[in-house]
Amino acid sequence: MIDIIHLLPDSVANQIAAGEVVQRPASIVKELVENSIDAGAKNIYVVVTDGGKTNVQVVDDGKGMSETDARMSFERHATSKIQQASDLFTLTTMGFRGEALASIAAVAQVELKTRRAEDELGTYVQIAGSKFLGQEPVACPVGSNFSVKNLFFNVPARRKFLKSNQTELTNVVADFERIVLVHPDIAFTLYNNGAEMYNLPASSVRGRILDVFGKKLNTDLLPVEVETSLVNISGYVAKPESSKKKGTHQYFFVNGRYMRHPYFHSAVMRAYDNLIPAGEHVSYFIYFSVDPSAIDVNVHPTKTEIKFDNEQPIWQVLSAAVKETVGKFSGVPLIDFDVEGRPDIPAFGSVTTIPQQPRPITTNYNPFADTPSAGGYKRTTVPANWDKLYNIGSQDGGQPVSAHAENEAALAAGNTEPSTLNLWNDKDELIEVQSKVFDSEMPKFQYKGRYIIYPDTEGIIAVDQHRAHVRVLYERYMNSLSGHPHPTQKVLFPDIVQFTRAESVILEHSLDDLLNLGFDLTNLGGGSYSVSGVPADIQGINVDDLLHEIVANLQENPLAARSDAWQTIALSMAEASAACYGQVLSLIEMDQLLSDLLATSAPALTPDGKVIYAVIDSKAIDKLFK
Repeated sequence: MIDIIHLLPDSVANQIAAGEVVQRPASIVKELVENSIDAGAKNIYVVVTDGGKTNVQVVDDGKGMSETDARMSFERHATSKIQQASDLFTLTTMGFRGEALASIAAVAQVELKTRRAEDELGTYVQIAGSKFLGQEPVACPVGSNFSVKNLFFNVPARRKFLKSNQTELTNVVADFERIVLVHPDIAFTLYNNGAEMYNLPASSVRGRILDVFGKKLNTDLLPVEVETSLVNISGYVAKPESSKKKGTHQYFFVNGRYMRHPYFHSAVMRAYDNLIPAGEHVSYFIYFSVDPSAIDVNVHPTKTEIKFDNEQPIWQVLSAAVKETVGKFSGVPLIDFDVEGRPDIPAFGSVTTIPQQPRPITTNYNPFADTPSAGGYKRTTVPANWDKLYNIGSQDGGQPVSAHAENEAALAAGNTEPSTLNLWNDKDELIEVQSKVFDSEMPKFQYKGRYIIYPDTEGIIAVDQHRAHVRVLYERYMNSLSGHPHPTQKVLFPDIVQFTRAESVILEHSLDDLLNLGFDLTNLGGGSYSVSGVPADIQGINVDDLLHEIVANLQENPLAARSDAWQTIALSMAEASAACYGQVLSLIEMDQLLSDLLATSAPALTPDGKVIYAVIDSKAIDKLFK
């Protein structure tokens, strides 16, 4: 019988290993920069072209490599960082596997120039697809200069799955930020297509955070510092009032290495219970220092999943430290029973009462009456031609931009009976809602400043005014993005809005879409943008917060297609611009909102799947009185 098991060639084995180590250009940046840090570099330059797909170059002033080491570094499991298995439990370097360079060389064209301080000449090595192409002496400065070109040139199936240049650059920037935040003593520079994105001099931890994310964050940071026999924790957390739903910066580092840790995240957020609104988050930058033998970083090739021997005690220390910081620096009110030396304020005694004039009670007031009552109140009468006064969201001839076909047909036929629609909510649950035809002649009123209530042949209908307005505005903004520009309102004094470099990458890619929505933005350089015009219907909204929310929503899904990005932008705008809860609406405004809602393509649900209106059946009401 013929033997069928055989050893794979090194080139094939390296390509398989590259599947875990090298996922995209950002993986190359991470691996090469970490090698530069391990080499003792004090200045590191990163240059990417086309988001890293065409070229990734990392230049450092570290200790460099000898002629033999330069060639050996591209072999699998070749490393200078560990000698035996026990070294895995006392790691002090970023890398240790000895797989990165071999994996990169297996799927790209790599050139290396390197020299040690004691050598007169350096070494030039060229490898492509695991094939050694040549090695020769070269004049070069001390340190290493890696150039990785045409990623996945020999693996077309993987290259076609790389995303757009902008998306890949976003991932490069994300990994770059994670590294520079934990090594503030090293100077970093990042270039994209010849343009400088980051120039970060050596600094303190706080200084590095502000250099990366902007000086605006400075007033929000509160220092955290605690030392125990188990763990030392330092860093910064944000004030409760700076909380946001999206766009916060949340980082954990352990022994100089970035990590993800949902369990420790819950410890930080636990300290903000009852201090921030539900669903919002705060920024934090937490640095752990523990005994290397108490953690295991050899869990995944990316080294971002780390196991701790004492997770629960560390969780308690972290939560207590953050609570103390928030209570000490953030002005959380505390009960103070120390009254020594303070004036004696009597708790009991005579109190001067201010007489109040009696108010007449109007017993015959009827809010639904068309005639003035004895109390002087009058119901606003809707003019017969009200629909012509409010032509918002309409195009030629006052026709709505988009209309619900079933409801239009029902109106044309004079049919006001409800029909049942099968829809899915935001939890992918099948629900049934009844489509309605809103009658402007029906009496209606606001309840709790949140719902529009009015009777129907089937019972009582309650419409969530904010969600209804979100649906209306969403479709209006989607129409603007698809080729019908929204009107712009020029501002007297332009606002200056500051973005981080990562946010600027997203914003530059979406400038045309924001222009169609009515924004007039000018890039001033350095992440600053001048806002000279805003959409005509967002008066009273903080433009800075709105633009940051749009960018944050786009950052959450950088791989989204253009149509998905439009939906994200439109929903962000609609949520920010819609009538808020508690806003008083006149009868005309309620009628217009309900009419606009009916004209949308899906009046029953918001774009993110929330129910807009509910019907309280008349039979259910009758049962309450039996």
